[in-house]
Amino acid sequence: MADPALERTVVIGTAGHIDHGKTSLLRALTGINADRLPEERARGMTIDVGYAHLAFDDGVELDFVDVPGHDRLIGNMLVGAGEIDAAMLVVAADDGPRPQTLEHLELLDALGIDAGIAVVTKVDMVDEARVAAVVAELETLLGSTALAGSPVLAASSTTGAGIEAVRAALRGVRDRVAPRLADDPPLRLAVDRAFAVKGRGAVVTGSLRGGSVGEGAALRREPGGDRIRVRAIQVHNQAVPGHAGGRTALNTTGVPVEALRRGDVLTDGGGPLAVQGTDHLLVDLRTVTALGAAPRRPPRRDAALRLHLGTDQLDARMRRVAVEARIALLALERETAAFRGARGVLREPASGAVVAGVTVLDVRPPRGISRRRMTADRLEGLAGAIERGDPVAIEDATVALHGARVSGRELRVAPDVRAALEASALELVAAHHRGAPMSAGLPLPRARAGLLKRLRSLATIERRDAAAAEAAVTSLVDELVASGRLARDGDFLRDPMREQAVPRELHAAMARLESVLSVPAPPALGDAARATGCPPEGVRALQAEGRIVRLGPDLAWATTEFHRLAGAALERARVEPLSPAAFRDATGTSRRYVLAILEDLDRRGILRRTEAGHVPGPRAPAAS
Repeated sequence: MADPALERTVVIGTAGHIDHGKTSLLRALTGINADRLPEERARGMTIDVGYAHLAFDDGVELDFVDVPGHDRLIGNMLVGAGEIDAAMLVVAADDGPRPQTLEHLELLDALGIDAGIAVVTKVDMVDEARVAAVVAELETLLGSTALAGSPVLAASSTTGAGIEAVRAALRGVRDRVAPRLADDPPLRLAVDRAFAVKGRGAVVTGSLRGGSVGEGAALRREPGGDRIRVRAIQVHNQAVPGHAGGRTALNTTGVPVEALRRGDVLTDGGGPLAVQGTDHLLVDLRTVTALGAAPRRPPRRDAALRLHLGTDQLDARMRRVAVEARIALLALERETAAFRGARGVLREPASGAVVAGVTVLDVRPPRGISRRRMTADRLEGLAGAIERGDPVAIEDATVALHGARVSGRELRVAPDVRAALEASALELVAAHHRGAPMSAGLPLPRARAGLLKRLRSLATIERRDAAAAEAAVTSLVDELVASGRLARDGDFLRDPMREQAVPRELHAAMARLESVLSVPAPPALGDAARATGCPPEGVRALQAEGRIVRLGPDLAWATTEFHRLAGAALERARVEPLSPAAFRDATGTSRRYVLAILEDLDRRGILRRTEAGHVPGPRAPAAS
C-alpha cells in the first residue's frame, strides 16, 4: 500500500525536441497513447497537451502530461508544463540535444522544476558509444539548471530495453516530490480543457493541487468569482467520490461550458494565498540559464512580453523594475487567475526567447499612496516570506508593503502606520486644547475623521474597505484611552494630564444655550447667550466642540437642528427645485433663516442654485 502521507498523485511533464520519442516512451511505460487528437495520430506528432498515467503494483500512481516538441507549439508546451511537479526530459540517441531540447530545459528551469529524470531514447538505433556520449552531454546540460544531478537513463520504446529502470527512477522522483506536496495551498485546478458531455453538462480537466475535492463541493472560478458546484469526479476515466490531487476531471454546474476557458482556475476559500483574478502582478524575476547562448539581459521597463502562468498565456508589459532589476510590476492585457507564490515564465513575443522565470509576490500590488511603500527591504521581505511558504509571514509582509490591508473583515495596519496614527491622535487632541482651552475636549467624531484622513495619507484605502478603516480607527482610539494615553469624557477626548477644563457652572450654561438654539428659528446668538448666562468663552467652546453651527456673527443653530434642516432641504430638492419661499413655508421660519441655510449648502456643493430653484449639488450625499 502507498504511504498515507503521500496520497497526492505526482504530475510529471515530458519535455524534448519533436520526434525524439516522448509519446512513444509514455506508451511503453503506461500502455496509453497520449496523442488524443486524430490529426496527432495521423501526423505522428503531438500538437496539443496529452495525458497518461502509470499505476504501480502497490497502488502508487503517477500522472503524465505529454507536451508538443515543435518550436511553433511552445505555448501549448507551457500549458502542460505550467502545472507539473517534476519533469522527464527525452532526447533521442541518434539525434542528441536539439533546439527544443534546450528551449524546454530553459523553460523548466524558469519554472523552478528541480525534480525529474532524463531519458535517452532510441538506443536500439545506435551503438553503445553514441549512447554514452549523449548521456554525458545531457548530464552536462542538466548541471547548469535546477535539474542538476537528476538521473540520466537510456531506454528503447521499441525493444523495451531500460523501460523498467525508467519506471524505477520515476518511482524515486515520486517519493522525493510527494512529501512536499502534502501542504501546497491554495486549492486550485487550472483548467486545460473544457468541453460538454451530452446529458451531463460541462466538464473541465486539469491538475488538482493544494487540497482535496469531493462530490458536491462548492468552488469559485477565477477570474470572475463565479460559483461552481462539482457534480461528479473522474480520475483516470474512473468515477470517484473525491480526489486528493493530480490529474482530475470535474463535471460541474453553475457556469456554462461556453464560458469556461483554458487558463481559468477553480478554487475555494481565501487567506493570504487565495487565488484571485487580477490584471496587475508584482513578481520576483528569476534568472534563467541560457543554454548555448550568452546570458540574457534582464527585461527593461515598458518591455512587451508574453506571460505564461498556470495554463494561461497572455501579453504583459513591464511597468516597473526594482531591487536590482529583480522585482517587477506587470500590467496584463486582461485579467488572469493568480496567487502569491505561483510560478510562471516570461518570453519575448517575437523571438520566443525565455526572458525570466517569475514568482508572484502580490496579486493586488500597491496602488495610489501605497506605491511609495515599495521599498527594497519591504519587497525583499515579502519575497523571502513567499519563498519560505509561511502564510503568517506572507500576510505580515503584505501588510508592511501596503501599509494597511483588510484580512477577513478587519483592517490590519503596518506597525509604522499605527505609530503615525497614534502620534496623530495625540497631536489632534493637543491642538484642540491649544485652540479651545475652555472646551471639554476634542469631539470623538472629529477625532475619528482626522485619523481617517491621516490613514488615507499613509496607505491606500479602497472604497469597499471604508467600514473596516472606520472600525480600525475607533479601535485605536479605544486602545489609547485604555492605556491611559488619552482620557475620554462622554463623547470628548482630552489629555489625561489635563483636568476637566469646563467648570460645572459654565458647562450648564453651555447646555442651556445649545438647547435654546435647537429650534428652526433661533434667537440672535448674542441675546440667547446673555439669556442663558453663557459667556463668550462658552460660545467658542461650543463651536470648537462642533455642538453649534454658526452662519453669521449673530446667527447659529444647535448642530443637530441644523443638520435636520439641511437634510430636509436636500430631500425636497431631490423631488423638485426648491425655492426659498417653499423652504420657508416648510420650516415655518422666515426668509432670513432659509436664505442663510440655502447659501451655506450652495457654498459647500450640497445644493446648486438654478433659475428654477435649488437642486442637489455635486457633493450631495447619495439618497438613502
